[in-house]
Amino acid sequence: MGRWQGHSKRLASGARYHYARKKKIYEMGRPPAETVIGPRKIKKVRTRGGNTKLKTYIADVVNVSDPATGKTQKVEIDEVESNPASTEYTRRKIITKGAILNTKMGKVRVTSRPGQDGVVNGIIIRD
Repeated sequence: MGRWQGHSKRLASGARYHYARKKKIYEMGRPPAETVIGPRKIKKVRTRGGNTKLKTYIADVVNVSDPATGKTQKVEIDEVESNPASTEYTRRKIITKGAILNTKMGKVRVTSRPGQDGVVNGIIIRD
């Protein structure tokens, strides 16, 4: 059973919407990657039009950019401190865009989308 990403069965007013056609395969979605910390695991997924996405399921390093110096370096991820996307993601230590990670360089905010880009990029947070 696939995930359907079409319109809701309800209108914004709450009224029921009646469809003029069936569900289409191009409206189908996939489950999220839900990237966690561990030894690196990436999968290549074919998308619509023959394009590809790299999905990061497990990551152990983050590319940290320091805007003050203009340098970027790879740093190991210690833990996921918080994830504003969801409190459930914070509890389960899932990395998404906007998540705050603890590293040896300090706190890092994720700027990439690991479940779609195949890489974890971040920017250092200065307090």
